[in-house]
Amino acid sequence: MFGGIVETVGVVKARSQSQDCLHFTIAPELRFDDLKVGDSVAVNGVCLTATVVHAAGFDCTAVPETLALTNLSQLTVGSPVNLERALKASDRIGGHHVQGHVDGLGEITAIQDQGAAWLVTLQVAATLARYIVKKGYITLDGMSITIVEAGRDQFSVTLIPHTQQVTIASGYRVGSKLNVEVDILGKYAEKLLEAAHDSAHAFS
Repeated sequence: MFGGIVETVGVVKARSQSQDCLHFTIAPELRFDDLKVGDSVAVNGVCLTATVVHAAGFDCTAVPETLALTNLSQLTVGSPVNLERALKASDRIGGHHVQGHVDGLGEITAIQDQGAAWLVTLQVAATLARYIVKKGYITLDGMSITIVEAGRDQFSVTLIPHTQQVTIASGYRVGSKLNVEVDILGKYAEKLLEAAHDSAHAFS
């Protein structure tokens, strides 16, 4: 479990492929001194396991299912990534509960300057858009963001200057594809309503 508050940006130092999996070596700008093999790290919002920990950073592997749903397959040596370690029970949650289980990709269709902030519009599949609500939470590349407006297949968010400075958001452009994780509460609510509907029909 994560909070959607990026701790530091990292850089992909090595990338290799074997048996349809991608293996990465990632060096955080801020060193994770307490990271251990087996720990979870959100890489652009994707929950990955640290398989090797060394002085420069850590290694991790993305499996085919992860590569099919996320932007990790686009990473090359030198790519910047957002990083967050898993929450401790005593941590404050500055964003919202984030699983690190990406639901799909969103594509930036517009970036509008609002002073120093950016109003960013993204297009997503309608199957994801139904879980996106105005003033609700969404996770973009591991960042917990509040939704400004939500439509049938698109939504908008504001990226404040601080977010632009301390994450990979500074490199976003029209056409950039971002990892999207919708709020889990919406999916649970839908499941419960479906079960209630099916139960009501069974006894009608």
